[in-house]
Amino acid sequence: MYKETIEAPVEGVGHFEPLRHYAEVHLLLEPGERGSGLQFASVCSEDLLDRNWQRLILTHLEEKEHRGVLTGSAITDMRITLAAGRAHLKHTEGGDFRQATYRAVRQGLKKAKSILLEPWYAFRLEIPQEMVGRAMADIQRMEGNFQPPWQEGEMAVLTGSAPVAGMRGYQAEVAAYTRGHGRLLCTLKGYEPCHNQEEVIAAAAYDSERDLDNPTGSVFCAHGAGFVVSWEQVEDYMHLESCLKKEEEEPEEVLPPPRSQSLSGPGGGWGDEKELEEIFTRTYGPVKREKPGYARRTVSAPVQGTGRSVKKAPDLDEYLLVDGYNIIFAWDELKALAETNIGGARTRLMDILSNYQGYKKCRVILVFDAYKVEGNPGEIFKYHNIHVVYTKEAETADQYIEKTVHVIGRKYHVTVATSDSLEQVIILGQGGHRMSAQNLKDEIEAARREIQEECRKLPKGKKNLLFDHLDEELGDYMEDVRLGKKKIQ
Repeated sequence: MYKETIEAPVEGVGHFEPLRHYAEVHLLLEPGERGSGLQFASVCSEDLLDRNWQRLILTHLEEKEHRGVLTGSAITDMRITLAAGRAHLKHTEGGDFRQATYRAVRQGLKKAKSILLEPWYAFRLEIPQEMVGRAMADIQRMEGNFQPPWQEGEMAVLTGSAPVAGMRGYQAEVAAYTRGHGRLLCTLKGYEPCHNQEEVIAAAAYDSERDLDNPTGSVFCAHGAGFVVSWEQVEDYMHLESCLKKEEEEPEEVLPPPRSQSLSGPGGGWGDEKELEEIFTRTYGPVKREKPGYARRTVSAPVQGTGRSVKKAPDLDEYLLVDGYNIIFAWDELKALAETNIGGARTRLMDILSNYQGYKKCRVILVFDAYKVEGNPGEIFKYHNIHVVYTKEAETADQYIEKTVHVIGRKYHVTVATSDSLEQVIILGQGGHRMSAQNLKDEIEAARREIQEECRKLPKGKKNLLFDHLDEELGDYMEDVRLGKKKIQ
């Protein structure tokens, strides 16, 4: 008759990836009001996980009586929200999400501080007035509570609530000490925290790690073989980002990156380079890649006054690949716009990136998912000064970006803007660089501030002429063209 709940919100992660299977589920477990039971919801983006998979996960949450980790009792008074998930186009089957969902619930319960609940009675006790003291002492012994007694005729009435475990058999006890004059009425009030939790847990002797029907760990795959990871280590292996924001012990002031910072700099990634290397190595094996192309390719330049020449690295173009829908649903202002007009959100993002490209002079490729459109051949067009790509049928934005980075990642500085941590790990292996959605937003905001600052520095009333921003040689050439001394070749 006992039940379990949790004290504070926690994230549960379930991963099921034996050979030729794949599913990952992130659940947010939150305590609910007493008597609310279990509630299920989803806030996962359909760009991250298709709706049919989300419905399947919610079905698996509802179809089973999930067990707690204290005594193996059923859980209650909790809201479970699907926060994130990932499937594979070829290897995911329905049963994979069943396993991942069950394991996510159990992993979250193992991380949380669980509370054991027991059923309570609401009672009405009618006894002779001279026996009120005895009744009040009995209720206190049961760890119950009561209201001040009042009189009805020759009888005293005592109302309150007490644990069901303490009141078992008390009806017969009342009849005995009142010589049949007393009366006890009980109704089920609901569940409250157990008054002797430690004693009940010890008596149950439940070991959650040995409950094979309700595993707490996850299954991952490395080098063609699956292996089990215990619940406390799952987050070290999971592919998606945590859905709970980690609070920093000492918040630091976040400064905008300087203009001289390269798109491919270390600040563009979502985490520590060493940490990413470790994750990639555990998942796909050691990273075997050559030095970037700009470090290997050199050109010779003569040194003035000598007959010798030195080698210097050529200046290579910078590419910025942006996962469109990932950015839209990561930025609050675009997400709000997308709820009413997804086309407007796409256009707004294209305008923002066009302004950014004009200032940074990098090559921007914005990629949108269109793989659900039947017969879609894909589309690539130029919007102002950036390139926009709609993927073809059965090709996701992640696949297009991975393919593009693989082709040009060794020759150019390539940065991918996405908050998909699995995608970022794959980009690492292709020789590219990573930038989270928040990092991209910070970069764009910093560029906007710098543009405003430069505009403020211009003298009032002075015109901003095209020739003012050309270098000296090109400026002289264009002036000769204007005067008719030369023709444009």
